[in-house]
Amino acid sequence: MYLGLFFVILIYMNRPKQLILVRHAESARNVAKKDTTYFADEYARRHIKGIPDYKIPLTVTGEENARETGEYLRERFGTFDYIYHSGYKRTKDTLENILTAYSEQEQAEMKIRHNAFIRERDPGFTYDMTEEEATAAFPWLQEYWDTYGGFLAHPPGGESIAKMTERVYQFLGMIFADRADQKVLIVTHGGTIRAFRFLLEHWDYERAITWPPGTEPKNCGITVYDYNTEKQGLVLSEYNTTYS
Repeated sequence: MYLGLFFVILIYMNRPKQLILVRHAESARNVAKKDTTYFADEYARRHIKGIPDYKIPLTVTGEENARETGEYLRERFGTFDYIYHSGYKRTKDTLENILTAYSEQEQAEMKIRHNAFIRERDPGFTYDMTEEEATAAFPWLQEYWDTYGGFLAHPPGGESIAKMTERVYQFLGMIFADRADQKVLIVTHGGTIRAFRFLLEHWDYERAITWPPGTEPKNCGITVYDYNTEKQGLVLSEYNTTYS
């Protein structure tokens, strides 16, 4: 009987039993850009100009929200088998604040890894630009974007949504193979969550180009996928819940 059950698990449980995505907490760049493509002006970017993306810190509010999110995660989901973050300061710091809700023993039970495949999308040369500067430097960009399509088009020197999705696909392949029947927490970025949803929910290109109003990933937003035996895959059960 037990041997038969074991083989059933091998056949059907070829995914984590639960995959939980958390967008990083509020960062200094979130506040400066207000989730727009470019900075509004020189005043808006004055405090963070020249700081590379992987070094952008959280705000004090972000740290507090991450701690509150950790209390919610522990109460609802308990410990995790594996936790991944992108290696960027804002995901590392978000996770560190989340983990304050867990005891030292609980933290020791959870394996933590960073993985560059789940980093934020590379914005390219316009990273630190205002809209006026970007228009002056790349006057052809909007026409190219409109013609080529927002899923496949590359920002100058940057990464398309399609390219970002390719590396997230590789990451998912790894955890599907190595984390079957495990509970996995991923602390990542808004752009990367788009790629996860595209792959796990079988979106088409048009669906992946823009977030419908009000559905953009929130800072510390929690998205949950549960393994469904009948569908033999991970199924979205909750999106963008915040606890703060």
